[in-house]
Amino acid sequence: HVQLVESGGGLVQAGGSLRLSCAASGFSFSFNPMGWYRQAPGKQRELVARINTSGGTTNYADSVKGRFTISRDNAKNTVYLQMSSLKPEDTAVYYCNRWPSTYSWGQGTQVTVSS
Repeated sequence: HVQLVESGGGLVQAGGSLRLSCAASGFSFSFNPMGWYRQAPGKQRELVARINTSGGTTNYADSVKGRFTISRDNAKNTVYLQMSSLKPEDTAVYYCNRWPSTYSWGQGTQVTVSS
């Protein structure tokens, strides 16, 4: 069965950096575009970054463009999200999943940015 296991979140001060990882299993990872999503308290889950199967094409939400970088390692079935210049409004639970159609969600990883 499909498993998505996110890690790397934590508490960081504004302006800091974090690197999230997502280990995927149970499906053909290298054949699927992937995305990082986030859900802040009281808000809907949103897509913040996506990457194509080879890793050669990426897209970002305007709110994170220039600060976040998505990448993938198909040999390790892992997708990453490097986050820099973090802002308090980046505080959310971060999830990875296939894009555009998603599998069941993993547990996510909490990112908290203090001002």
